[in-house]
Amino acid sequence: MTTDVYPTPWQPPPDIRTPAYVADMARLRRNLEILAAVKARTGCKILLATKAFAMPAIFPLMRDVLDGTTASGLFEAQLGHDAFGREIHVYSPAYTPAEMQALSRIAGHFYFNSASQLEQFYPLLPAGAHVGIRVNPEMSQVKNNPIYDPCHPGSRFGVKAADLPSLPWERIDVLHVHALCENGHAESVNLIHGVSDKFAPYLSQVSAVNFGGGHFITHPDYDIQPLIDAINRFQERHGVQVILEPGGAVVLNAGYLVARVLDIPEKAGASQIAVLDTSATCHMPDVLEVPYTPSIQGSLAGSPGEAIQATPQYPCLYTLGGKTCLTGDIIGSYAFPTPLQPGDLLVFEDMMQYSFVKNTTFNGVPLPDLAVLHEDGRYEVVKQFSYLDFYNRLG
Repeated sequence: MTTDVYPTPWQPPPDIRTPAYVADMARLRRNLEILAAVKARTGCKILLATKAFAMPAIFPLMRDVLDGTTASGLFEAQLGHDAFGREIHVYSPAYTPAEMQALSRIAGHFYFNSASQLEQFYPLLPAGAHVGIRVNPEMSQVKNNPIYDPCHPGSRFGVKAADLPSLPWERIDVLHVHALCENGHAESVNLIHGVSDKFAPYLSQVSAVNFGGGHFITHPDYDIQPLIDAINRFQERHGVQVILEPGGAVVLNAGYLVARVLDIPEKAGASQIAVLDTSATCHMPDVLEVPYTPSIQGSLAGSPGEAIQATPQYPCLYTLGGKTCLTGDIIGSYAFPTPLQPGDLLVFEDMMQYSFVKNTTFNGVPLPDLAVLHEDGRYEVVKQFSYLDFYNRLG
């Protein structure tokens, strides 16, 4: 059972248009200060993984701290080039010729998943490009769900140690090792030490090692000092620069999804049903994929698939559902201090990472607004979506 993340929750304006994603600039700045401290004490580079978060309105603040962006596809790379600037890194399990031709005009760091992809596309790379190969360290440390573990048996990601001798090392100057997902400092340190020992013969042949994302650096339980020590030892031992590319950690707990109660049709056992103007499948896909139950300000949340129990302080039980026709569009089980009413606002916490970047318009459900909560308390909508956005996606 989880409770509110912050003791002084933000109160949205009563007339706010919902649903709306809201980036909290004050909380985001705190995350960036942590990342800046890691950079300052190690000399490493830190990139924004745009697969987790990509709101150009926020890029100017991030640009002051981060060294650039890392993309998982052509359009993400183009967005980084057009709206963020600085370094553009790109990795894909497999590129097409058309993608590589376009990427060669905007990116400077190219990571390949296999020797065959490297051989095929090396002639298309621009002069001075940094060329990387993804390696699979075969260290499974992801705990939340095996579908997020890049090192699980049968993974399609990266070259394994046994196949490294046959690579064209004269063309490679970066090792790319993405092996984590929402991991703490112990797993980050284990990964760095493991790569240091397992791949030592190859580290002398490259200038940098990219340890990917999944380092939950800004989480309250993440101790950055062991990470800093591990990075410094690694760089000193091997004479390389470390690169990190967090996504979720950059915007962890730095924004919300504000939704409104539309209807309370009937009871579901001991729990009342409440239908919202948002949707798990459209607007919070990780709720169903991970799965997890997001925190809501002023409530208690049950574990996924389990009904929450009432308490004296939170006696009112609700199952919150989305407004699509999908039977499984259920956000979770919650307890509130007072009964919900149609029109009530609910503020979901930690809704910047892997949220609007994964949205769909299933059932024709409108996309939420994108908004910013400025540090002076001012609320600004930076993007609204309309029927034309839905129509244009369908050709």
